[in-house]
Amino acid sequence: MADGTLIKIADKLAMFSDHWAPRLVETLDGYDVKLAKFQGDFVWHRHEDADELFFVVKGGFRMDFRGRQVEVGEGEMVVVPKGTEHKPYAADECQVLVIVQSGNVNTGDAVPSAVTQRRMERI
Repeated sequence: MADGTLIKIADKLAMFSDHWAPRLVETLDGYDVKLAKFQGDFVWHRHEDADELFFVVKGGFRMDFRGRQVEVGEGEMVVVPKGTEHKPYAADECQVLVIVQSGNVNTGDAVPSAVTQRRMERI
């Protein structure tokens, strides 16, 4: 729960090194603010009832949609509308801030796999 404490994003990102394993930083009004490191391919998935915002803190990644791709660079963001199938991909490691409704699993409707996180570490 937000308490007005200053959060240093770079310090939080320095606390972990694994890819595709978001960490919970804060919650606000029913939304989770997460930090993650992307590298390589993720899984195709959708979140039926939730939009998802991806803001690139460092580096860049590509968001694949069926039929098109969006390159997202440092300081840029993309919003994936609820119900939209998507798959992030990062050739090199990138650092991303993600905002999504609390309770959403990172792999959405995809078959659970090694990258599925039902519970996130809070940092």
